Amino acid sequence: MVHFKQIFPSTRRNFLKGAGAVSAAALAGGLSAPAIAQAQKVTVISAENNAEALTVLKTIAENFGKEAGVSVVINNMDHEAHKTAIRNYLVAGAPDICTWFSGNRMRAFVKRGLFDDISDLFEKEKYKDVLGATTGTVTVDGKQYGLPTGGTLWGMFYRKDVFDQHGLTVPTTAEEFVAYGDKCKAAGLTPIAMGTKELWPAAGWFDQMNLRINGLDKHMALMNGEMSYLDPSLKPVFDQWEGMINKEFFTANHTSFGWQEAAALLAQKKAGMMNLGAFLKSAFTAEDLPQLSYATFPVLDTKVGHFEEFSVNSIHIPANAKNKQGAREFLAYFYKPENLAAYLEPGGNVPPRNDLPPSKDPLVNVAVETLKKLQGASQYYDRDSDPDMAQAGLVGFQEFMAKPDRRDSILQRLEGTRKRIYKL
Repeated sequence: MVHFKQIFPSTRRNFLKGAGAVSAAALAGGLSAPAIAQAQKVTVISAENNAEALTVLKTIAENFGKEAGVSVVINNMDHEAHKTAIRNYLVAGAPDICTWFSGNRMRAFVKRGLFDDISDLFEKEKYKDVLGATTGTVTVDGKQYGLPTGGTLWGMFYRKDVFDQHGLTVPTTAEEFVAYGDKCKAAGLTPIAMGTKELWPAAGWFDQMNLRINGLDKHMALMNGEMSYLDPSLKPVFDQWEGMINKEFFTANHTSFGWQEAAALLAQKKAGMMNLGAFLKSAFTAEDLPQLSYATFPVLDTKVGHFEEFSVNSIHIPANAKNKQGAREFLAYFYKPENLAAYLEPGGNVPPRNDLPPSKDPLVNVAVETLKKLQGASQYYDRDSDPDMAQAGLVGFQEFMAKPDRRDSILQRLEGTRKRIYKL
């Protein structure tokens, strides 16, 4: 469980001038030059799908290289392909640094001894003082194995001009959601843009519904294998979800659409809302971005507290890295407030450090304010404590969205997988 109430204080420094650019002080040598003994090369594998953020990362690497007198090589992979590739390269041919996800997906590699313990870097740079509760997202048994980078607060995104045109209002309850969906359909809009080709958007929808109906503790018990998929408390989750599916509130043939294609439907005014993180803004043109707005997921049970889905990406040093000292020096440079803020800005990521300035993106600042009010948050990347269980869930939730009449067999299969994995 991760609590975020105290992460984001209201007093912050003025933001860097120039969106997507590293500060002049940082790039002009305002930072002390790293001292890397015997380091001639630092290799990085990233999975950055935002072109502007990748450009900033390369600029940071280039300037670090000049100051340190080393070569920094960045190999950027397709985001989805990287999820498979990392399982292989961490074992053989590991880079010095790689990007990944925090939470249980990080812990799976920590348990296999594939990520380096960087508690020494945390201590040297005093990161716990500026990270607060987000330290827990990269901590296993009291040790740190990565640095949390941009966070994503999930929610319901929509176009203000589409809502104005069709007289739509943001649904805040289950009843209002049904009324909203019916009004969208009458106007020729798909109520919820959804693409489940990559599987995880369907799981994200389940997570948010379960948080609204059963709360954080029960949700995390399910994700940790402590609760049965046949538990009666899950019945109302799937009942309400099935009702939405049967009313055709989601994109037709969603299994054929990736999340980016589904986001394009929202951008093109073909759908009313979409449940995802602010990174969906990449489907919008610069001219249309001011129309994009955010709302929290509707309340489905007034007795359940305010919990949201907040996923955190991270950056790591593989245990098999060749230049661990050089990797530490680069991470310290990358994680300077000036550099990290510039890297996060293009992608609409919520900053993990509490000493970063406000974003130029109003959606980010809305997310920061929302997080202050939470009673707790579930990380999407904490959604299962075992990778195989996580994959089974992803497949099962996508299948349920496509064929809700198979609910019983899907849940029976998930429960069988749970018992096998957790040896119950």
